[in-house]
Amino acid sequence: MISAVAAGRAVRRADYAKNVDSLSGSAFERVIIGGEGHVLKRIGRDLDWIMRAVGDGTDGAPPWAVSMWRNRLLDVLPVELDHTVVGMAHDGTGRFAILMRDVGDAMVPPGSARIPLAQHRGFLDHMAAMHVRFFPFEDDFGLMPLGARYAALTPEMSAREAAAGHDDPVPRAVPTGWAALREAAAPAYEIAYALGTDPAPLAEALAETPATLIHGDWKYGNLGSHGDGRTVLLDWGWPGRAGPCVDLAWYLAVNCDRLPESKQDAAGALRDALERGGLPTAGWWDRQLELALVGGFVQLGWSKTNDPAELGWWIERVLPVGRDLLR
Repeated sequence: MISAVAAGRAVRRADYAKNVDSLSGSAFERVIIGGEGHVLKRIGRDLDWIMRAVGDGTDGAPPWAVSMWRNRLLDVLPVELDHTVVGMAHDGTGRFAILMRDVGDAMVPPGSARIPLAQHRGFLDHMAAMHVRFFPFEDDFGLMPLGARYAALTPEMSAREAAAGHDDPVPRAVPTGWAALREAAAPAYEIAYALGTDPAPLAEALAETPATLIHGDWKYGNLGSHGDGRTVLLDWGWPGRAGPCVDLAWYLAVNCDRLPESKQDAAGALRDALERGGLPTAGWWDRQLELALVGGFVQLGWSKTNDPAELGWWIERVLPVGRDLLR
């Protein structure tokens, strides 16, 4: 597919410097096709610790991003979203490549500064547009199982990576983070560790609430804004059936240092956007949000011990709901 895109057009390749927010082991190249800039990303279980951590591409199954492409799910995203993908190629062995338009100038700049409120609200509006577009969603495409999200960033994952001889920085940091969480907040640690080891209670409770297609990784390193107001949304490695609040919880957890408003206000903004889009939230929102926040803490609570206020916000919400799940 990728070679067909380039057929008959001049192609040049050059080194491509990854954004500091790119944490996987995948390789990137800058490709000039017909004078236009593109980025070629090469991915595989042997290259990318994230694929191994979440179980993507196991047992010969196509990677989830490839399934999104083959089943034309990217083609029916709402017009507010630009996925940038031009083509994909999969060799059947777990390795694949994604050719994307180079939209580097539109991306959220790396760093620690809070992003503008209008841009943040635009991301939430467009997140809601995707949720509304695919609601209700049944996964007939073999996308990411819900429980896999919560078992990905655990000490067990890190041990598997070390035993296999991999040395990517995030898996190496995970055990230290979990140990710090146990020291700082043992009750919250026990809940997060139990649900990361066995996500079934959390996944089953979330499955009782409404679901749509989610992207799964709305971190600022994957996001940008075009001049016409559309949102750039990259990296389709975590797509699957889940509630809208699952996307929201990850967004709040992973972008916490750069949010321009409180997490409560951000959650309210997403809910309002869903309602404006025609998706009623009465009867399920509160329950799904509290469960999804527990899930966000299972995923990233281990990274929050250096900020007592941030950690305390999550613990206040995780303890009562988590204890109930584990009874």
